[in-house]
Amino acid sequence: MTATTLAPATTEVLIQLRPADEWLAVCPLSRLTPGRGVAALLPDGRQVALFLDRDGVPYAIDNRDPFTGAQVLARGLVGSAAGRPFVASPLLKQRFDLSTGRCLDDESVAVTAYEVRAA
Repeated sequence: MTATTLAPATTEVLIQLRPADEWLAVCPLSRLTPGRGVAALLPDGRQVALFLDRDGVPYAIDNRDPFTGAQVLARGLVGSAAGRPFVASPLLKQRFDLSTGRCLDDESVAVTAYEVRAA
C-alpha cells in the first residue's frame, strides 16, 4: 500500500459585493490594506472603491466623485467622524460615509454603498 500525501487546501478569502441580486467576487482580501482604498471594475463597467478599515471590516462605494465626475474615491483619505468610517475625496475633500455613501459635507449628495462580505 502506497501512502498518498495530499497538499492542504489553500483557499483565499475573497471580497464579495452585491451590486444586484447576487454576490460578486471582486478581489482577494489580501489585496486590501487597512486605511487605503483599491479601485475595481465591475462587469457592467462601473467602478467601485473598496476599503478595509483598521478593524478588518470591508466597505465598497462607487469610485466616482459626484462633485467632479472623476473616478478617484479609492485614492481618498480614510478616517472617522463620530465613530463613522469615511473617505475624503482627494480632489475637493468632501467626506463620504463608507457604510451609507452619504456625503457628510452636503446631505443632498450620496454615492452608492454596496453590501460587502469577506468569504
